[in-house]
Amino acid sequence: MATLLFLKSVLVGLSIAAPVGPIGLLCIQRTLGHGARIGFISGLGAAAADACYGALGAFSIGAITHTFVTLVTPLALFGALFLAWMGLKMLRATPLEQAASASDQARALPAFASVFLLTLSNPLTILSFVAIFATLSGGEAMSGANGAVVVLGIFCGSALWWLALSFGVSSIRHRLGVSAMQWIDRSAGLFLLGFATWQLIRVIAS
Repeated sequence: MATLLFLKSVLVGLSIAAPVGPIGLLCIQRTLGHGARIGFISGLGAAAADACYGALGAFSIGAITHTFVTLVTPLALFGALFLAWMGLKMLRATPLEQAASASDQARALPAFASVFLLTLSNPLTILSFVAIFATLSGGEAMSGANGAVVVLGIFCGSALWWLALSFGVSSIRHRLGVSAMQWIDRSAGLFLLGFATWQLIRVIAS
């Protein structure tokens, strides 16, 4: 029973992480700029955030879950501004500058923390987990053991996706020239700015 629950939770983690969005694009860009290690650690930030929301859903911590749902708008605003800042940073940087700053700015903790905060502030992540656990548990809290299995499975599923993505992207990293890297950085920056603008429009309209 625990094994089946774990496998279901792994699939939940994979399904949440796999769709390509701003978080995935950011991890790809970091992998290309700084290598698989930084890309994977960035992805672990997303996996940790997924596990946090998984814990809220698995243990049906109603008051905390309700608080996060009510904070969807300010969290979305924070996430949009953060994405816009990172998009502008990508547009202004050059591959040579990124390589020079890799030892200073692309360390493990900042890479992990930035993606962790972005994932926590993504309203789609919040609402996805609320909907998933409302369906799986019928709105009731799981036991401590089952809840722990679910949280571990979600983290492992999400981490598995980021591991595959970062090392897969890393395999073509050294085949790209400076001009290709600059084009990728600018495209990623424009995409992040576009997503940030779309999210701001949704916040203003809501």
